[in-house]
Amino acid sequence: MSLRTSHPESILSETDIHDILRNDRRRRVIECLQDHRREVMLRDLAEEIAESETGQTPAPRNIRDSVYISLHQSHLPKLDSAGVVDYDSDRKTIRLCRFARKVDQYMEVVTKYGVSWASYYRSLGTMALFLVVLSLTGVPLVSAIDPLVFASLFLALIAGSTLYQLWTRRWLYLSHFE
Repeated sequence: MSLRTSHPESILSETDIHDILRNDRRRRVIECLQDHRREVMLRDLAEEIAESETGQTPAPRNIRDSVYISLHQSHLPKLDSAGVVDYDSDRKTIRLCRFARKVDQYMEVVTKYGVSWASYYRSLGTMALFLVVLSLTGVPLVSAIDPLVFASLFLALIAGSTLYQLWTRRWLYLSHFE
């Protein structure tokens, strides 16, 4: 019996999530499905992951086969039983499910540039505060600009960054998983 059908959503613990995400292939499965936002065939998913792992297009056949087998026998059943994906082993199709939202919270801590969102926002806030203080204390060149301009500029940057972050993860907020 799978976790999805026998337990409420709160059962997927932080430990379970970390166990799911500690494997590169399982993380890549979730990322690929997020990118596609639709049901994906196992063969296509295995090819995409093999290409990602090898950096070759197409990936060597033995690597594609190895990825296919490990996904089919190990990773997809684990993600399915946790309720992160719905894996139909007969039809060989995979799609994201409701627990993907909970798991995604642990995946999306770093921007695509390698900086955590927390560090990014902290840096913006620190720079804004620094420039406002310099402007208020009369430091040449900086004090020529009204502190309200600095504050407004950085608030706009923070708002724009937040909208970007929400837009790139919109599938979490708009999708209705089973």
